[in-house]
Amino acid sequence: MVRADNSIIKRLNSLKQHLKRENPLLIEVIDSFEKLDKISYSMGLLRADQSHATQVPWWPLVSILGVFSAGKSSFINSYLQRSLQKTGNQAVDDKFTVICFGEENAGRVLPGLALDADMRFPFYRISDEIEKVSTGEGRRIDAYLQLKVTDSPIMRGKILIDSPGFDADDQRTSTLRLTDHIMGISDLVLVFFDARHPEPGAMQDTLTHLVGNTVNRSDSSKFMFVLNQIDTAAREDNSEEIVGAWQRALSQKGLTAGRFYTIYNKEVAPSIENESARKRFEAKRDADMADIEARIEQVEAERAYRIIGSLEKEAYKIRDEAVPTIERLKKRWAARVWRFDAIALGLIVALVFGGAFALGGLGALFSFILSLFASPITMMGSIAGILIAAFGVHLFIRSSVAKYMIRKLRGTADAEYASVFAHNTRFYRPILITKAAGWNNRRAREIDAVLEGASEFVQKLNDNFAKPSG
Repeated sequence: MVRADNSIIKRLNSLKQHLKRENPLLIEVIDSFEKLDKISYSMGLLRADQSHATQVPWWPLVSILGVFSAGKSSFINSYLQRSLQKTGNQAVDDKFTVICFGEENAGRVLPGLALDADMRFPFYRISDEIEKVSTGEGRRIDAYLQLKVTDSPIMRGKILIDSPGFDADDQRTSTLRLTDHIMGISDLVLVFFDARHPEPGAMQDTLTHLVGNTVNRSDSSKFMFVLNQIDTAAREDNSEEIVGAWQRALSQKGLTAGRFYTIYNKEVAPSIENESARKRFEAKRDADMADIEARIEQVEAERAYRIIGSLEKEAYKIRDEAVPTIERLKKRWAARVWRFDAIALGLIVALVFGGAFALGGLGALFSFILSLFASPITMMGSIAGILIAAFGVHLFIRSSVAKYMIRKLRGTADAEYASVFAHNTRFYRPILITKAAGWNNRRAREIDAVLEGASEFVQKLNDNFAKPSG
């Protein structure tokens, strides 16, 4: 049976040590993930260097996406109350920057490898994904990512990602891949637009990818759309026109519901001379910023629920999807093998006896049959020879059918189970047993125990935020 290798064990132990300070409840969740790992190892669903726990980001994650010069870095500096990110009217950073808390190493900038090799961060082994879409680029991970450390207490227990301008031309395919990855794993996505250029033509690319491709997502509620630097409209007092043009551009991409925010950074914005306009803009800005900051604070609780949800999802997937799929494929494989076995046996019999008959007629055929059973020794030898030949043909047929089916799985909904199907059809697996290898009643009970434990984890989280019993 496959067991977790030392690297996975060390990573999980390291994660437990960090969670001991941040969220002790989640240490128990890691134990449940390890129980799932053992089941998956026995079934061939995971390799020794894999774990279900490494496929889940463990820290609350907020990402900031948008076009160049939309004020993303200024917003981050204002939120952190630190001058961490460079700001300017032109592109000042062409990398995805992961920001995390650290008192002793505040201000340190670490290369992308620090993220790619550490499962605690949201870009663990992302170089493999980049390599899939851009050959050779996976080795240039430092050109895409960097890690910055801040001592801002507001970052305790969470991670922030600042993206390069979405409309970058260089390294475009890999940047899109990283952007999709970020959107998938984030608890909250702030999409920034520039109020100085609200017209659709200036942001078509962003609209298509960050709006058109997200409106139908099941987690679309985690996207917040922000029109930044709205103070530029104060001089001409046409903010309603700018906001209207922006919202029309979003609605053309399918986004007709949800909350839109208009903000600006008071620290870097020019003074608004008209007092009534200044008060109106500041009031709207303060209200929207308060909403955004409150939403960011919610991600810590949401991440814990999301992790437990991932635990449940993996458990259900094993029991309700992986096992039935594997057993369905095995039954189809066994039926085809038996069919080809029967055909092969018929051909062998026809060739042997037909050949004997053709050489000497009916008499020669009877003589040949009698010779096979002339004595106990020749009879046993004949039977053994026939069985060995039949078994050899059977092994060839079952292997060939399995390889054929694996090739046919490519591009289908069952493609992810190709390696598991191969694991289940190895030569030593009895063809009469159609149950998934490694799956039995005990494993089923273990899955049920994990699911029951997940419900208990949710109840413990609920107790931290509410008291249903009063």
